[in-house]
Amino acid sequence: MSIFADENTKVIYQGLTGSQGRYYGLLNREYGTQVVAGTNPKKAGTDVEGIPIYATVAEAKEATGATASCIFIPAPFVKAAVMEAAEAGLELVVVITEGVPAHDEAYFFNKVKQDFPGTRILGPNCPGLISPGKTNIGITAGHIAKPGGPVGIVSRSGTLTYQALYELQQKDIGVTTCVGIGGDPVPGTSFIDCLEAFEADPETKAVMMIGEIGGSAEEEAAEFIKNNMTKPVAGYIAGVTAPPGKKMGHAGAIVSGGKGTAAAKIEALEAAGALMGENPTEAGELMAKIVAELA
Repeated sequence: MSIFADENTKVIYQGLTGSQGRYYGLLNREYGTQVVAGTNPKKAGTDVEGIPIYATVAEAKEATGATASCIFIPAPFVKAAVMEAAEAGLELVVVITEGVPAHDEAYFFNKVKQDFPGTRILGPNCPGLISPGKTNIGITAGHIAKPGGPVGIVSRSGTLTYQALYELQQKDIGVTTCVGIGGDPVPGTSFIDCLEAFEADPETKAVMMIGEIGGSAEEEAAEFIKNNMTKPVAGYIAGVTAPPGKKMGHAGAIVSGGKGTAAAKIEALEAAGALMGENPTEAGELMAKIVAELA
């Protein structure tokens, strides 16, 4: 099975009329994703290569039965776009946009959690999710993802999300769902959310987890793995050589006060029973051994 979205998920693209939204919206449709609508109040009544444009998410949902949206709106307007999707009752809101102000992220994360508990936010600043052969919502290259399971992937880094998919494809290992949660300080969906979903999915037999320096999300995930996961986990933590106090790529990737180091995260995950590689290729090799043992 897929987690969070599958071939039946109908998706609205907020920002479909922009260059990036159009490019990836059409690419996702070509992959097989049900891209059923776009939104732009100034271009309502038009279409993008047959995909109708509506003024609001609520109108698009009513007309199409969509349950998810993918946001390619410029950063200053993401907060309003997320709230519009949540207020319309969508179940999944994938926010690709990077550079969203942290206070905006904190606002809509808490507001949606409190007032719209049926809505899941993925991102911001994430590549989205792909259930190979079924649906691709976001910017992941579909050709590097092998369908058929049995591995689920969750990653903070977009680039390493792609690398994880590629490593498994090279070893002829299929993936149930790959989720890029994003590296911002306030992600809408956490490692634990994904681990819990993979644990509950009967077709996912093992999980590949890719983390990085900064914050405590990986240590929290390690505690969840230790206490709740029956399925094997292999992974990799980026940033072993990162200097303290310097932001490394992602807004959340910073070591401060001796906390958030790669070494501490690796230690916590290994103590929880996860197998940790020193690089993405080694993590893929560890997963290949796990899959071979499960066969």
